[in-house]
Amino acid sequence: MRLRISHLSTFRYETPASSAIQMLRLTPRNHEGQYVARWRIDVSTDCRLDQQEDAFGNISHAFSAEGPFNELSVLVEGEVETRDTQGIVRGAVERFPPTLFLRETPFTAASPTIAEFAKMARDTAKGDTLGLLHVMLDRLHETMALEFDVAPRATTAAEAFANRRATCRDLAHIFIAAARSLEVPARYVSGYICPEGDAPQAISAWAEAHVPGLGWVAFDAANGMCATDAYVRIAIGLDRLGAAAVRGTRSGGTGEVLTVKLKVEQAAQQNQN
Repeated sequence: MRLRISHLSTFRYETPASSAIQMLRLTPRNHEGQYVARWRIDVSTDCRLDQQEDAFGNISHAFSAEGPFNELSVLVEGEVETRDTQGIVRGAVERFPPTLFLRETPFTAASPTIAEFAKMARDTAKGDTLGLLHVMLDRLHETMALEFDVAPRATTAAEAFANRRATCRDLAHIFIAAARSLEVPARYVSGYICPEGDAPQAISAWAEAHVPGLGWVAFDAANGMCATDAYVRIAIGLDRLGAAAVRGTRSGGTGEVLTVKLKVEQAAQQNQN
């Protein structure tokens, strides 16, 4: 599948900002099942984008913008060829052994109820790691109410699981916390999904867990499935902070409002119109 992506983030301020520094993790990498045909990032202010790789091998760009300005926009556009690998991730940059992704973070700490949920899934799977992960995937998808979060909140796995309501980010954290509580390495993934029908579009999140004999496998509890060719993998981390699409700071600029316009579609379908 050839996917075309256009992602515009616009920051507006009631009073002008004097400067801003941002780190962007918005560039996908090639791996088996994913090939980046073209990709570009454009910033509305006059600045230099410095490309680098973070500790996890994610491609990142940093820039510093000098004001004053009342508006700052970041546009990401590109096309990616994808192939369905049944969720198995091969050929990706791996800087660390899987055991690193057993490390707990504040967002992915397993509460007693999450640990019990994981143990019940393990009992159902009867020692099969892949089966265990699919049981957790199905049960989270069936029992958790999905929320679409335009302005991401800093919710932990424990808080979301207790509320029984979760965004895709929260569900990734819960899945990761449950897997790690059973000594299964798991990590957070940010990326894009080509939706079916008129589903809301936003930068999404899912989890990857390490399965003996298979390697890393992508599980999306929000949609109740493993990743397919409708998914574009952007960045990984221990949690949402390590894979955040945009992080930064500014000087001045009160009343910040962020608007996002995102469109992910099959390029071939658009060419036919």
